[in-house]
Amino acid sequence: MAIPFQVRLQAAALRAVYGLPAPLRRAIAGPQVRRDGQLLALDAQLLLRLQQLSGEGLVHPSGEVEPSRTGVEHSRHTLGGARIEPMTVREIPIPAEHGELPATLYTPAGLGDEPSGLLVFYHGGGWVLGSRASHDGAARFLARHAGVRVLSVEYRRAPEHIFPAAVDDALAAFDQAHAKAADLGVDPDRIAVGGDSAGGNLAAVVAQLAVARGGPAPAFQLLCYPATDASRRRRSRELFADGFLLTSDQMDWFGDHYAPAGVDRADPRISPLLTADLTGLPPAYIATAGFDPLRDEGEAYAERLREAGVPVALSRQPDLIHGYLSYLGVGRRFREAAAEAAGALRMALSR
Repeated sequence: MAIPFQVRLQAAALRAVYGLPAPLRRAIAGPQVRRDGQLLALDAQLLLRLQQLSGEGLVHPSGEVEPSRTGVEHSRHTLGGARIEPMTVREIPIPAEHGELPATLYTPAGLGDEPSGLLVFYHGGGWVLGSRASHDGAARFLARHAGVRVLSVEYRRAPEHIFPAAVDDALAAFDQAHAKAADLGVDPDRIAVGGDSAGGNLAAVVAQLAVARGGPAPAFQLLCYPATDASRRRRSRELFADGFLLTSDQMDWFGDHYAPAGVDRADPRISPLLTADLTGLPPAYIATAGFDPLRDEGEAYAERLREAGVPVALSRQPDLIHGYLSYLGVGRRFREAAAEAAGALRMALSR
């Protein structure tokens, strides 16, 4: 599909701004922001300033779903950076109760003929926005830098399909990946689940459900700024309620679409932090962003896992904002954080 001229123009303007000398970028971004003892990275503050000037955000000003989805899809061309190649890309239909579930398998160059590790990846977007296409850059980055195959899953989104449709799809994708490991070229004992934001939520839930039922379970969890508790508001949601990309009002918008009135938001399949027993879950890497309303619930989940004896690497990126896996094409700081996550995945799935 052709990239709209306006989007190409925005991408060129962004590259130009991020290519300016640091003093000029600082002048555009404004004085450095300090909150909760943290200093916001220049790359992040500049992105927020440019977003403010453009009037764009995660959710379209109209509050309508389709224009919001379109905006997220366009942002991969402005923020995602150049496509990572060489990479073998194959479409993998996944059987599900409602029909076939689309998924894309990314295989980085140089893996050889031996079975590799696999990340079953669930994209972010509040269960409403985002897609395999919007997270193509993140999937390619993780595949390349972790040296594993990545299966990116197109789960059903709200409001067309409310909870638990996304959970059912996410679990079906993991089960299919394990059952067809040989066909995918992967080692069934080295299959991880992961994702960012809502995708991190789904990955955590899949790990819990798989362990609880017995049988095949993920070897590792890669949870980037995950949503883990929809039942209450924590301090970080108040601290970073507005002005740092993901807002508190937007979180309400996402939640109302995914879990509307009548849905129990304390259900552990929505709020995995509230699961009574977390023992026996696979090791986890949990990354949070310092200037993110979701920060505290992600870190609370890491603490609960530790208390249950689960090996956890918790990494707060104190100077970043929500969604940094999608900003790999602007500045250096976002890529540094993403590279750390890829390194954790590489280590977890290496022989």
